[in-house]
Amino acid sequence: MTVAFDAVPEPDNGAREQAIARQAMLTKPTGALGRLEDVSVWLAGVQGRCPPLAPKHIRVVIFAGDHGVAAAGVSAYPSEVTAQMVANFVAGGAAVNVLARSVGAGVRVVDMAVGSDLPVLVLPAEVTKWKVRRGSGRLDVEDALTRPETAQAVNAGKAIADEEIDAGADLLIPGDMGIGNTTPAAVLIGVLTGHEAELVTGRGTGIDDAALARKRAVVAAGIKRAEGAEGALALLQAVGGADIAAMAGLLAQAAVRRTPVLLDGLISGAAALLAQRLAPGASAWWAAGHRSVEPAHEVALDTLGLTPLIDLGLRLGEGSGALLAVPIVAAAADILGGMATFGEANVSNRG
Repeated sequence: MTVAFDAVPEPDNGAREQAIARQAMLTKPTGALGRLEDVSVWLAGVQGRCPPLAPKHIRVVIFAGDHGVAAAGVSAYPSEVTAQMVANFVAGGAAVNVLARSVGAGVRVVDMAVGSDLPVLVLPAEVTKWKVRRGSGRLDVEDALTRPETAQAVNAGKAIADEEIDAGADLLIPGDMGIGNTTPAAVLIGVLTGHEAELVTGRGTGIDDAALARKRAVVAAGIKRAEGAEGALALLQAVGGADIAAMAGLLAQAAVRRTPVLLDGLISGAAALLAQRLAPGASAWWAAGHRSVEPAHEVALDTLGLTPLIDLGLRLGEGSGALLAVPIVAAAADILGGMATFGEANVSNRG
């Protein structure tokens, strides 16, 4: 099985220039609305129109998967929580569901590599149709995936992006669920940015000092194991996971399909670094919803050249931080389109 992405188009520079020019004509001092102005310009470029519209068909796609490193004691919660939370997402009872309802977004959860049986309930077919395996390998001592599984997972994310965009999504948000998933994310970011384990390993679900020491050792071992891996697929095979691979596929294909993405936390940061390698230029189609407290997330965002819209000390994942930033994106669009210019309002501009 092969993985291939079409060339990523550039956002519409003409629409961006129009947005910049219109911002200068609005009844306010230039730059007075700070990041809102930057977001409106980005949104104009990725939508190819000025003024842009506030996103109306927002879709969160949560990629769920377990990771073998959980057995090393790197998480405060047992692995069976992943399956239990998938059921919670489907039932609408998680934080992501509440936040999605508040902004009118839809939520889709995809079981890519959940390790334990899902609780007995009626699951939509779309939850399990793309499943690659039960749990990813323990990355500090073995490969997380086989090469065919890696390609299968990336292509699944690509296909899911196509499904959502074809159904009308105008803004995608990648979410994650998986006990132990901050460990492979830290390893991937460490490898891709040249940072050592000490600088990219955080407390994840809230582990104590002893567990943090174990996690750092696992991350260091993972970084060492990945030294010989060349390319995004090889890295995902060695130290990634089916969930992260699928997320990378979705992020890359969204850019190919000219669809903006609002990134979430640490896991989407790792997936974004990989997606940028799978589809060069993809990062122009993404904005960073928030900054996680996980140290590796800031490293990833700095590498991608993305500045987060909010910083609330979040570390939940699921797409929660990105959803909280949706009203900011909507406000940026509304300001550019609805605010009067100096001429329209008969207000004197600067001399």
